[in-house]
Parts: sequence; structure tokens; C-alpha cells
Amino acid sequence: MLMATSVLHSLLREMPHLRQQLYFKSSLTALSHAMEDQVLVGAEQPLVIACFQRERFYRQEAHRYRRIAELTPQVYVLSTPETDFKHSSEYYETVALEPSDTLSQEWHLVVIGEQYAHCLICRECSKPVTEIASSEMDSSRRFEGIWTFDRNVTQKAAQLILERIEVYRPELGTKIKRAKSKYLGAGLVSSYPLSQKSTNSDAFVQRLVTYLQAGQYKLLKAYRSLSAQEEKERLMNSIIAVIRRSLNPNEILEVAVQELGRALGASRCLIYRCKATDLSAKISHEFLVPLGETTLVSTKGQIWSLQDNCLFQDVLQSQELVYVEDTYTEPRIQDIQNKRADSYVSNNGNSTSASLKTLVQQFAINSWLMVPVLYQGQLLGMVELHQCGATAHKWQADELKMVEAIATQVGVALIQAEAYANLEDLNQQLEALDRTRGNLVAITGHELRTPLSTIQVCLESLASEPDMSLELRQVMLNTALVDAERMRKLIQDFLTLSRLESGRVQWHPEALSLKECIDLALSHVRSHRSETERPKIKAQVPDDLPLVQADGEWLVETLTKLLDNACKFTTPQGQITIETCSSGGSMLEVTVTDTGRGIEPNRLEDVFDRFYQEEGALRRTTGGMGLGLAICRQIVKGWGGEIWANSAGKDQGSRFHFTVPIIPFSSESEDSTNNAKPRAKSKKRSGVRGTRSKG
Repeated sequence: MLMATSVLHSLLREMPHLRQQLYFKSSLTALSHAMEDQVLVGAEQPLVIACFQRERFYRQEAHRYRRIAELTPQVYVLSTPETDFKHSSEYYETVALEPSDTLSQEWHLVVIGEQYAHCLICRECSKPVTEIASSEMDSSRRFEGIWTFDRNVTQKAAQLILERIEVYRPELGTKIKRAKSKYLGAGLVSSYPLSQKSTNSDAFVQRLVTYLQAGQYKLLKAYRSLSAQEEKERLMNSIIAVIRRSLNPNEILEVAVQELGRALGASRCLIYRCKATDLSAKISHEFLVPLGETTLVSTKGQIWSLQDNCLFQDVLQSQELVYVEDTYTEPRIQDIQNKRADSYVSNNGNSTSASLKTLVQQFAINSWLMVPVLYQGQLLGMVELHQCGATAHKWQADELKMVEAIATQVGVALIQAEAYANLEDLNQQLEALDRTRGNLVAITGHELRTPLSTIQVCLESLASEPDMSLELRQVMLNTALVDAERMRKLIQDFLTLSRLESGRVQWHPEALSLKECIDLALSHVRSHRSETERPKIKAQVPDDLPLVQADGEWLVETLTKLLDNACKFTTPQGQITIETCSSGGSMLEVTVTDTGRGIEPNRLEDVFDRFYQEEGALRRTTGGMGLGLAICRQIVKGWGGEIWANSAGKDQGSRFHFTVPIIPFSSESEDSTNNAKPRAKSKKRSGVRGTRSKG
């Protein structure tokens, strides 16, 4: 059913004497309405055929064609099925064209009556005749085709379209046959060279159309001027909008370079950061367009010398833009014997024009504009515009002013972004310090006051009650000793973290059996927590693990603290699992998994901070200073490993991972496998297995 041939082209092929004209859309709309009005005010029953480019255009005229259908039964409307347009005979005959049919790209209106006949057969131009900034406006659309009162031409156009309609809707064959017999006549093909025009075809109508076309052209010229001004205002507004929306310097510069290069039609636009004392600058933001069949060389990522650039030095001295209309005739670039060029000499005695000439040739720069980005007389960067091609380009005065205005806005934006970044960084540091101070005061006061109160009560009772039984005295002493040990552990954690963070720890790496270190950590946990108080602990550690390179004391310390924390936040009915696996060949990964309280996903990194407490310093159900994981992180970082946490959320359990380096396999390491023992087993380990407070 696809029709590949245009009706307009078919008509021109059948009638080669016809000549196409150019029409604006507003002209076609006016002509179409005039032709439809002639049908509405007349008493005849003409043949009316309308073909719309788009269904939405038909929707604007649907009510007129319903009125026309009340006057004549021979009404046919064609359009593409974009929405619900379909074959129908409800009011008149509608024909839903295939989107790929050439008819869907044409605009036709044919009216044939007894006293008049005229047609409008046209197709939208694929390309605008002239480049105008307002080409996207509906009123600037152009069509090429034929508008005539010639009955023979009108009858031929009607015949071509009716044949297309019959292909789409064969059930209308009888009705179309009657239309051809009544409106087209039998002698159509042989009689078309004869001009049979209706009485309505006069010079006045032709002049009216010409006047309408001329008025539309003048209107488009005004649109072009307004659109150019609007483009400049849009450019300024877009950059200002980015400044208000973002304080990211890279984003501001990237938007500015793209918008400026596109608005001015530059071959290349650059914006880069630089200072007056810089010797060179790196090009990070570039706008680039293709140049004909060749592609321009990109400057992005390159280092440009500023010391040897006399144009840059001119900008630096005058703090104003420098504009070179033609680089191939500019003395500062081409004539190294020129007096002005000789005044710019680099430290090694070579003229700077030689290096500029190389840049011009390498990047095909024909016209060169440099505008400084300044703020209160301080150079922050540079805006460069390059035109590349066979001829020089002259920027207009208003364009230069616009570039200067944008450079000023960019300078303000950069200062604001830097000030905001500094302020944000300072605020974060202050917030972290304030949070640490608050947690330190609250947690320390709570954790130290409780055991001190207990010790004081026990000692006062012993001192004031001489008749106290020996059994009760022993209870008092044991209670005081337990709380004293608790205080010692808290203070020891403080000292341990301080040593680790200050770098005062002396590491003693050695070949260790990870399995034996895990066994030592498990032994400590079991000795300090009864079987009824702790959850079930399961170690899934293979016997053939390779030796690891770490300080045995600190490795056991890390494992013990992770196990202590898992026990603290897991009920006795839960389970803790220790697993090991290879992590990239050079590392072993150790995972401690529990089925306890879990951690909110947004707190997985915070739990490693000092004094972090999920429940608050004074509302906790578990004790501790919140230093356990902070100590573990410092230990793991000490041997070059990583530590992190995973959790699905509250009451979903937690998984803590850390990595430890593997000793490269050798015969010596194989011989020492059976003798490898963690140093922590034979040394007195300082500190106590600290506690962790989950986020």
C-alpha cells in the first residue's frame, strides 16, 4: 500500500508546463481557508479533497469539514494515523495514510464545482532557503508547489489523489467512480493543455497572494533579528542559571564553553584556569565543531605555554581582550623580525612569535580572540575563541561585548564556588570536631561515672561497716575489682587509638597462620563470655590457608574486637560465623557475620568513626566507648589492608570484612608453615578487646 511517488511530482511529470512556487505556511493557511469559505458560502455540491501533513493540523480544521460535508457528499480527508485517525465514513470519507507514504508529507486541497475549480498541491521544503535563527517557528516553514484556478490542472490533481484513495479504501470504488464521472469528465487527458479558468481567477487574487508572501518575508526578517537578540539573552541566562544551580567550577566552565561556542558559531572555544604567575595552563574545557570534510585538532588535555605567548602577555598587561582578525598577517605571530614581535623574548632568547606560529599551524587558527576572566583585577582564567578556515573572521562589536560579559559572570562564579568550597570544607571539619567533642564528653562521662560510682559505694561500705561478714566483704571487693578493670580497659582503648592515629606504633610483621590467630581470638571471647551469654560461634576456616604477613598481636586484637562487637549486638539465640576467602590473589579476606541488630545502609561508613554511637551516648542498651571499630580500621590500614561493613538494614545482621596480605609462596615459607605462630600468643597483649557501637 506504500506510495513512493509524490502527487506533486506526478502532476509535474504529467504537465511539464507547470512551474512551482514557494509559499510560507501562513500563505497556505490563508489560501486554504479562502477555498473552504467559497464552498461554505456557495450553493453547489463540489468535490472536496484535503490531505493534511499531520493529524494535529486536521484537528484544527475538523469543524469546517463537518460543515462542508453537510453541503456535499463528495468530501475526502487524508492524514497520517498519529493518534486515532482512521478509515471512516461517519461525517465524510477519511483515509488514514501510512506514515511512510509520501502523501503524509504533502499538503493538498482540491475543490471542483460547476462554476469554479482550484487546487493547492504542495510539499514542505526539506531545507530552508535561507538560514534563519527562527527556523523552528511554525510561521517560517516553507512549501513548494502549485496553486491554480486552472480546471484541467485541478482535475488532473483530483484524479491522482482519488486513485490513491481507492488503493487505501477499495470499498469506495463506486463512489469514486461517480465522482470522476461528475467532476472530472471524459476528455481530461487530451484537453489539459487548453486553459479553462474560472471567472474567479483574476490578477487581483494573484497580487494579494504576492503581497501576503512579501509581508511574511518581512515578518521573518524581524523574527531573525529578535531571535538573535533572544539567543544572546538566553546564553547569559543559561550561564547565570548554572551559577545559581551549581557551585561546581568544572560544571560552570563546561556549560559556559559549550554555550558560548555554540552561540557565536566559533570553530573552537576554550576556557581554562590560569593565574598571572603561571608559566603554562592545561586545557580542560573545549567546544569544537567539524570543519567541512576535515576534523579540527582538539586541544583538550594539552598544556599550553603562557610565558611564551605574547598575546597572553598583552592581555595580562592591559587586562582587556586581545583580538587578532587574521593570524596569517599578524606581525606578532608571523613576522619575527617585526619590532613589536622582537620585544617579546622568552628566557632562552627565542622570539615568542615562533611558538605562536606553531600553534596557529597545528590547530588551524585563522582568527583568534582572547578575553581574560577577572575578579577585582585578579586573573582567574582565560576565554579563547578560534575561527578556523580559509578566510579570516571578523567578530562584531556586540559579540565582543557579550564575550566580555560572560567572562565577567564566569569570574564571579569561580570566586563564589571557591568560597563555598572552602566554607563547606571548614563547616564539615567544625561539625566533625563538634560531634567528636560532644560524643567524647557524653560517652566518657557515662562510661567512667558508672564504674566509679560502684567502686565508691563498695569502698564506703567496707570502711563504714566493720561488722560486715567476710562473704559480703568479698562480694564488695570483687565488684570493685571488676569495675576497676572495666575502667582500665576503657582508658587502654583511648591510649591504643591515640598511638595508632599518631603513628607511634612499631609494627612487627611476620609470617602467621591465620587459623591460629582466629583460634586465639575465639579463646579470648569464650573465656570472657559464658556459653549462655554469647551466641553460637562457628568458624569456617580451611586448614590449607596460606601464611599471612602481619603483626600477630594486632591481628588477634582486630579479630577479638570484631567478635566482641558481634557478641554484644547479637542475642544468645543468634549465630556468629567467621569465614576466609582469597581477595585478588595477594590478599586474604576475613569476614565476621552475625545475625544481630544490623546497621542502616547510610551508616555503614559512620560506624568506623571514633565515639560513634547509634543509640546516643546516654540511651544505649550496651556499653563501650565506640572506639572498637576505629581501632580496627587503624590496625588494618597499618598493614595495607581494607576494612568495610555490609548490612541489609535494621535487625538484618551485619558482615564485617577486612583483608590481610598473603606471603608469596616459596620453599622457605612452606618449610615454616608448621612453625608459624602468632606473636600475640607468647606476648603480653596490651589493652583489652574493645567494643564497637554500631551505627
